[in-house]
Amino acid sequence: MTREETGKLLESYIGYLLAHSDAERPIWNRELLRSGNPNQWNYIDGCMIASVLKLYQMTGRSGYLRFADAFMDHFIREDGSIATYDMREYNLDHVRPACNLFALYELTGKEKYRKAMDTIRAQLSSQPRTGEGNFWHKKIYPDQVWLDGLYMAQPFYMEYERRYRKRTGCSDSFHQFENVRRLMRDPVTGLYYHGYDESRRMYWADPVTGLSPNFWIRATGWFIAALADTAEAIGEEMYYEYRTLQDMLYELSDALLRVQDPDSKMFYQVLNHPEAPGNYPETSGSALIAYAFLKGARLKYLPARFRKIGEEIFYGITDRYLRRKEDGTPGLSGICLVAGLGGKAHRDGSLSYYLSEPVTEDDAKGTGPLLMAYVELLMAGL
Repeated sequence: MTREETGKLLESYIGYLLAHSDAERPIWNRELLRSGNPNQWNYIDGCMIASVLKLYQMTGRSGYLRFADAFMDHFIREDGSIATYDMREYNLDHVRPACNLFALYELTGKEKYRKAMDTIRAQLSSQPRTGEGNFWHKKIYPDQVWLDGLYMAQPFYMEYERRYRKRTGCSDSFHQFENVRRLMRDPVTGLYYHGYDESRRMYWADPVTGLSPNFWIRATGWFIAALADTAEAIGEEMYYEYRTLQDMLYELSDALLRVQDPDSKMFYQVLNHPEAPGNYPETSGSALIAYAFLKGARLKYLPARFRKIGEEIFYGITDRYLRRKEDGTPGLSGICLVAGLGGKAHRDGSLSYYLSEPVTEDDAKGTGPLLMAYVELLMAGL
């Protein structure tokens, strides 16, 4: 497809997704559709609504704002409590949707959005932590830090502290990134392991380092997006912390270039085993990296050359995986449905485990980041 054709297909795709979704049954939440359960407050929808809000802020099309407002309004009550949300789960994934409330509060003036931010912030006040000071990923995963959790919690935490608490917790948020860099970064490749178990008790954890054995693409994508978003949230008033997050972003970006697929311009599901049978260029993680590269270049956190690299990744994804299906509807494929560590299934972080997880289409874990990268392309005039 030409770039113009890709843009038209993307616009058609966005329209299709929104026309067939609401807060009760969003078509982009494949885990929900598979389960048949009622929808709940979750990060998957949060990713998609973030992209819809970015599209509104870029284009000014009121339909995007109306959709995002109606979706979030469905869950949030007038007193700021949130339907289906239970703070006692201490699940960092449930923090992520609240990032959308900053923009929605400013755009709509609905006081319940401001109160809901306080509801989510209260979780972080008592979120269990490792001895190093990092939030546990979830209550059901004691002593564990996952890269995913940095994206789920830290941009909200940093933004909330800057706006409403005179930066009280900003240093705490920043130190959690420092700990991850010290504990979870591989000094040889510069890549970050998916998980860390402080207790070393989990079967997937190295008994010496506590680290999981591989570099999973979407976890890396969440983390690099967290670096870009949290640097923006902290602002240059905390100059050392602001610049250190940018240094971490550049350091990881440079490391990722060494494992980028030269043909598709994308990144493989398991970054450190591109040659493995069954490994594949994965959409969601590649889109998150494209987003971070494009945003980092726009905000001058990264050298300008990363704008072109981000563009190549974006079109590598769309050329390979964005298409019209046999019934004429647009679709995006190549998305790992879900992956994690531990839990009821034997998720051991091995290469074979990551490659065994189902690959799906039209899931917001891929669609949302791709549209976020699309907005960055529009902002760059590419």
